[in-house]
Amino acid sequence: MKLHHLRPAEGSKKRKIRVGRGEGGRRGKTAGRGTKGLKARSKVRPGFEGGQTPLIKQMPKLKGFRNPNREEFTVVNVERLEVFDAGATVSPAEMREAGFAKKRGKIKVLGQGDINVALTVRAHAFSSGAAAKITAAGGTIELLEDN
Repeated sequence: MKLHHLRPAEGSKKRKIRVGRGEGGRRGKTAGRGTKGLKARSKVRPGFEGGQTPLIKQMPKLKGFRNPNREEFTVVNVERLEVFDAGATVSPAEMREAGFAKKRGKIKVLGQGDINVALTVRAHAFSSGAAAKITAAGGTIELLEDN
């Protein structure tokens, strides 16, 4: 067998139908497009809905943008940390066990509520109010490094 003997499989290649080549053929005159109208004459642009206001124009124009590099935190407020014993070290693992956070992701401690227990709190981020309340109660804060 040589290169010039190779042929595509039988029935795999179909001949292109040539339309609009005279009235003698099957697809002459209107070339299978029916009669008149926009679709018979030329191409209809994508998104055209026949004169009805297109969906793309009905949607409001959104302001701003979504930052693809945004850091997502699970939020835990200071008031929820009161359930832990005084002097305990509260890490993300303990917060997850207590049901304050989901299985994975970074945790940020926010300053809503009050805390009267001296704790060592370890988290990925703290708000300034939360840090002030934890240290005022006699506790310490530890920032965790990113993985």
